[in-house]
This record gives sequence, structure tokens and C-alpha cells, in this order.
Amino acid sequence: MVRFAVNTHRRAPYKRFNFSVQWDGRPVPGITRVSGLRRTTEPVADRSGGGSNASETSPGLTSHDPIVLERGRTQDRSFEEWANKVHSVGAHGKVSLKDYKKNVIIALENEAGQQVMAFDVYGCWPSEYTALGDLDAAASGTVTESITLQHDGWERDDEVTEPEEPSFEKE
Repeated sequence: MVRFAVNTHRRAPYKRFNFSVQWDGRPVPGITRVSGLRRTTEPVADRSGGGSNASETSPGLTSHDPIVLERGRTQDRSFEEWANKVHSVGAHGKVSLKDYKKNVIIALENEAGQQVMAFDVYGCWPSEYTALGDLDAAASGTVTESITLQHDGWERDDEVTEPEEPSFEKE
């Protein structure tokens, strides 16, 4: 079986550091980490009467793990503004029901920066927001902020397909 249909010369899987995240139709700047997309379907055991000691299983409820987005702290307020729609001190903890959910796109890119696949994540809303990661005067590194998104599920965008990778050879 061919691992790559278009770029049959390619042997290595895609790298985990080439990705982008979008919401509201715009790229979200500076994201350095995205937790994995994972769903779990509970098995439901069923045993019929008549003394059978065996049970059969079938799929039950499916749950989706939250997605954590992390980035270095800058002046961009998109994480903070979205989190404030779910809980805002100035609004006495009320929720902005009209627009607190967003659809998010998580795209994987190859080494040339071309999108190779994308996942649409539906009905996302922030359940946790960290405005300032740990501060430590004895450590080096950047300050981070993160947002944890609950969501209604995800699916692969079949319109994003494997592109032909560019060549920098002179012809």
C-alpha cells in the first residue's frame, strides 16, 4: 500500500510542528501546541436471556476529549476575548449565548507549508483559560497562555487533499 498517493517518493510521515489553527475565518497567531484530536465510543454490553454466559457489545455514547491550545503570551487578545464570552467578571459571570461557540479548523502542513489535511471541529467553547502561565524568575523561556476547548465533535475536511510537493531543482 502506498503511504502517499500523490508524492510517492515521500517516505517520512508529516512532522508534528507544521500546523495552523483558524477560527472566525482567520489564522490564530502564535500557537505552539495543540493537544490531539481524540474521541472515545463507550461499548454497551448486552446479554440475552436464556442463561447465555456470553454478551455482545455495540457502540454507545461517543465523547470527545477537550482540545488545549497553547501559545506564547503576546498582545493578541483572541483567547481572552473568547474566554470572556463564557465568563466575564464585568457581566457578573453571565454567558454570551449568541456567540460563545465557534467552529475551529486545525490544519496539518508539510515542510513546504502546504496544507495536507484539515479537521473541522464543531461547536467549540472555552471551558478553561490561563491568562499567564507559570512565572519563575529563576527560569528562562516565554510566558504562555492557553485555552481549553470543549466541542461537539470533529471530522476530516475531505476537500483538503495531498498537494504535489514543490521541487527546488533547476530544470
